[in-house]
Amino acid sequence: MAYWLAKSEPIVYSWDDLVKEKQTCWSGIRNYAARLHLRAMKKGEEVLFYHSNEGTCIVGIAKVIKEAYPDPTTDNDRWVAVDLKPYKKLKLPVSLETIKKDKRLTEMALVRISRLSVQPVSEEEWKVVMELAGE
Repeated sequence: MAYWLAKSEPIVYSWDDLVKEKQTCWSGIRNYAARLHLRAMKKGEEVLFYHSNEGTCIVGIAKVIKEAYPDPTTDNDRWVAVDLKPYKKLKLPVSLETIKKDKRLTEMALVRISRLSVQPVSEEEWKVVMELAGE
């Protein structure tokens, strides 16, 4: 199973919004690398939910409930979306500052390619984040 991280500005769409709505279409992604990651996501895979710009921390885990399909926010069929549902709020949010300080996470995409809105997370990185979150 692969692991992922998806970013959202909490002022635009927060973890609490996802919990309230029970699921969402993760759409509007217009980056080619992120699109490749969306296309690679499989049903049941887990996604770290990251609040960007404000708060800058991983706050929860979502699950992919529908694999890539045409993004409903555009007529251009090159872009895709996936559906996510909330799975679990982390016991402790994991801040970007904490991630950057942890030597085990120096290769994490969140550190290396910080602007990428959807990114893969290795199994080892996932385990470290879960440890930092008290999970």
